[in-house]
Amino acid sequence: MKTPKPWSTKDILVASGGTLVCGDGNRSFAGISIDSRNIEGNELFIAIAGTAHDGHQYIKDVLNQGILGVLTENNKREMLPLTEMIKGNVVCVAVENTTRALGDMASFHRGASKASVVGITGSNGKTTTREMTATVVMERFQTLTSQKNYNNDIGLPLSLLRLDPTHELAILELGMNHPGEIAYLTRICLPHIGVITNIGPVHLEGVGSMEGVMRAKGELLEHMAPGGTAVLNGDDQWLRRLAGLTDRKVVFFGHTGDALVRAESIRETEQGISFSLRLPTGTRTVRLGIPGRFMVSNALAAATVGYLKGLSGESIQSGLEKFRSVEGRMHIKKTPSGITVINDAYNANPVSVKAAIETLISLKGTQRGILVLGDMLELGPDAEAMHEVIGSISAASGPGRLYVTGDFSSAVAGGAIANGLAADKIFIGTKDEICIDLSNRLEPDDWVLVKGSRGMTMETVVRWLENWGTK
Repeated sequence: MKTPKPWSTKDILVASGGTLVCGDGNRSFAGISIDSRNIEGNELFIAIAGTAHDGHQYIKDVLNQGILGVLTENNKREMLPLTEMIKGNVVCVAVENTTRALGDMASFHRGASKASVVGITGSNGKTTTREMTATVVMERFQTLTSQKNYNNDIGLPLSLLRLDPTHELAILELGMNHPGEIAYLTRICLPHIGVITNIGPVHLEGVGSMEGVMRAKGELLEHMAPGGTAVLNGDDQWLRRLAGLTDRKVVFFGHTGDALVRAESIRETEQGISFSLRLPTGTRTVRLGIPGRFMVSNALAAATVGYLKGLSGESIQSGLEKFRSVEGRMHIKKTPSGITVINDAYNANPVSVKAAIETLISLKGTQRGILVLGDMLELGPDAEAMHEVIGSISAASGPGRLYVTGDFSSAVAGGAIANGLAADKIFIGTKDEICIDLSNRLEPDDWVLVKGSRGMTMETVVRWLENWGTK
């Protein structure tokens, strides 16, 4: 990762609140890295003390690569090769918490930028909305957007640190699984526009209830830049309620009459979705090359940001139509063996699973549809009941076969059987066992939907399906 403006040791000390342990206080660094495997040139290494890996264990490695600056935690000084560092005139800055220091440095860097920031969160669709929004505003502005799923206390700062003087806009994604996380991320990036796509039953283990989800997501509005604008889904009752609790200027998108940006005349085809985009400046016909009626809501959020940033209807339409699906999020692929795989394996919650099943139904036509579902995680005490509901929805879709894996697979199966799906059409097992059973049952022209929470790593099934029948 590179930062366009060199980091002086003085700026590092000011931004991080750290103290200089040793080294040349006049040295500057070309960039910042937290990964010892790909650190380059004259970069500062920040030793993140994570749950799986502790960057302090790799300080000797980066020093052997010629790195001359490290940022460490005060309580990890015994892990430092101080004699070697002093001898090599290595800059060492110590802080209380390196993850927090990374955020402080990103905030410092963001404060030096003239770019306008858009922060996007929500229970579903935030990554797709982020990418759609970036594609739209790139029609006019030099734009930075988050990489991959960089939406937490490490990923968001790393994205911000990529801001350079050419950037006019930054489109950033903010994730959470507990109260206070969105507030912290918002204070780092200080968005001028805050987008919330929807409120749904996600991360209930951390926030306790739908009310808790609303309040956690609403932290975006509370802590965004002064004079900022909230862009909210007007079709979501929880966001309607949140709008009444904030003193921010609120703009709605959706299907209701009071939405500033609306969609009408929605049509679904195998090629994607088309709809009439109603903007205050006029109406445009938009043809999205991606499936799923729910994608229209994501597109409306992106269009609203584009409108607020002064883009014409033509530019907004052009940007939306250039968007292509993100890997793992309603990504459709027809394999050489003739089956069609809907890869929606990146994450899952009750709302997104229901939407994915509805999309499968709308696309497969008369062909056989097969569901491969992993657990939905972090749902709290109601997790079993929510999985039973997904089983019922699965049964109502009339699948040729239902595959389930995870701790709540029996709950999904029970819900499906209760709603009339024959038990012999249901298979419970590991992902490997599911692939073995599929190998004996798949037929050309089958449509297979694969979905589950991130921790279920359902993409392994997707990879197997993509290669089925090719050997």
